[in-house]
Amino acid sequence: MNPAPTAAAAPAADRTLLQDLITLTKPKIISLLLVTTIAPMYVAGDPSLTTVLLVALGGYLMAGGANAVNMYLDRDIDDVMARTKLRPIPSGRMHARAVIAFGVGIASAATWMLATFVNILTAALALGGFYFYVFIYTRWLKRSSPQNIVIGGAAGAFPPLVGWAAVTNGLDLTAAFLFLIIFYWTPPHFWALALNKQRDYGNAKVPMAPLVWGERETIDQMWWYSVLLVALTLLPVAFGAFGALYLVLAAVLGGILLWGVWRVKVAAEFSKPAWWVYGYSLLYLALLFVAMVLDRHVPVA
Repeated sequence: MNPAPTAAAAPAADRTLLQDLITLTKPKIISLLLVTTIAPMYVAGDPSLTTVLLVALGGYLMAGGANAVNMYLDRDIDDVMARTKLRPIPSGRMHARAVIAFGVGIASAATWMLATFVNILTAALALGGFYFYVFIYTRWLKRSSPQNIVIGGAAGAFPPLVGWAAVTNGLDLTAAFLFLIIFYWTPPHFWALALNKQRDYGNAKVPMAPLVWGERETIDQMWWYSVLLVALTLLPVAFGAFGALYLVLAAVLGGILLWGVWRVKVAAEFSKPAWWVYGYSLLYLALLFVAMVLDRHVPVA
């Protein structure tokens, strides 16, 4: 049954169908996913502009489809969370069946397009990310375990594999490191948000780490995941995947991240530094992948 619009949703009632369809895809989130898809293409080789555009479009449609299906599956809790109650389904602007049809439709189109115009491995990896996000994270882990972000974060680590496979039609050790970098980046990034959204997650009965483990333990886990992440970003230099330029940039970016998480760890009131970490971690990941491209394509004297 389609929920009736809430009073809070009234200002959004004049949104067009196109605006709502775009909202379902979560374009702000996808923008970072596209960076982590396209940058590995230039790390792996010199892709044609056509290939890059096809992968970008296919990646957007696949991730957008996953996000739309996520909104369908989470429609019962989105209405009780302040940051999600204005989404198309809880606000009453779209019917749930229309949302899932849209999500499955554009994900199917992405699978066909990537398989037809890029290669089968690229399509399979993109579809694997879709299934992991929808079924492993959203359907299973999100509501059952405080490890939801740790394990479920693997869904967001598929884009580098997709980009790599689009250029090489294969995977190697460097691609695996790119996957692991995003995997270890996800917990400190998302827990920084969860620390400041505990009431929302509590109302929705989602067992996020701060609610289950407590704030101090969550912050400690953020710190250790950040330490492992920064160490992991430097390891590819050891086997020659990247050189001196990347090493310097990764060390600086990682040092700033560790400084930010340490501020959360020692602060008497964590709210403000946690918001800073959340925002910086988005920039950090984007710049880290840009650093990889620069290292491969900018000559160093």
